[in-house]
Amino acid sequence: MPDPADLLHLSRRERQIMDVIYRRGSASAAEVREALDDAPTTTTIRGLLRILEEKGHVRHERDGPRFVYRPAVTREAAAAHVLPHVVRTFFGGSPARAMAALLGRDDGTVSDAELDRLGALLDQARKRPQ
Repeated sequence: MPDPADLLHLSRRERQIMDVIYRRGSASAAEVREALDDAPTTTTIRGLLRILEEKGHVRHERDGPRFVYRPAVTREAAAAHVLPHVVRTFFGGSPARAMAALLGRDDGTVSDAELDRLGALLDQARKRPQ
């Protein structure tokens, strides 16, 4: 199994492809190309998918004449390794600053249900032994 932290070392295009595959759950080269803005050729996408497979980030299955690619590491495992890096890099290691950045947005993307869930997680964190 690849180290999810290796996701930090992907090229911009490789990250874009992984974003599509994580978002969809699986995708063929043509589906990846359709999902990308300013996409390179399908041949280039296939080459990048092959590289991602060699690096251990995706696996493929045959679906008739096409290959369908799936992430080799779950989204949750990848997030567990990448998020601490983001918090260290952009928020000085402070989860509170990261949360403030997310919650301070004015685009209405945080629903009441999500705020309730966050409140419950904070309550759980307070109850854990230090």
